[in-house]
Amino acid sequence: MTATLAFDRLRIDDDVTNWMVEGRSQPWIGVSHVVTFFGNSLTMTFICTAVVVWLMIRRHVDEAVLLAVGSLVGAAVMVTFKHVVARTRPPVTDRLLHIESYSFPSGHAMMSMVVYCLLAVVAYRLSPWVRGHRWVLLAAPALSFAIGVTRVYLGVHWTTDVLAGWACGALWVLLCVWASTRVTVRRNGPIG
Repeated sequence: MTATLAFDRLRIDDDVTNWMVEGRSQPWIGVSHVVTFFGNSLTMTFICTAVVVWLMIRRHVDEAVLLAVGSLVGAAVMVTFKHVVARTRPPVTDRLLHIESYSFPSGHAMMSMVVYCLLAVVAYRLSPWVRGHRWVLLAAPALSFAIGVTRVYLGVHWTTDVLAGWACGALWVLLCVWASTRVTVRRNGPIG
């Protein structure tokens, strides 16, 4: 038997879901399916695996470990939250995708924030061009924000699921970067 922290949705959840469901139309439904694809577990697993293998081949072990461990443990944290909170999804009649798992936090929102922001950190650490053009790093949270919005638009999450997913993902990234930096400093001495 597991303890749950089940809670009801907030007014904003109903208001935003109703507004989005009532306003759904093509081509936005199709666009939402494409954008949400980039937050799918299989898509992000493929991207992470490919980048981790490439990093290992290039002998960027610290960055490979940051991406692999950060993503894997982040996914475990997300699944644990889902089972502890045990929140139901929006009504089946509102959903444009068939999903049976718990709703809170949004795995797409949380894990896209984790995976794409960790990829941005790796790019920043390894690429002088990225360090010189820091604005490109905004693509990572922007993609996660777009993915999160599609989850509400497609009727599979409440707004607060997505907000919590983004917040948990961002906090997890900060913790991963902090831990990775501490390990590097302890091993190599102060940076700079």
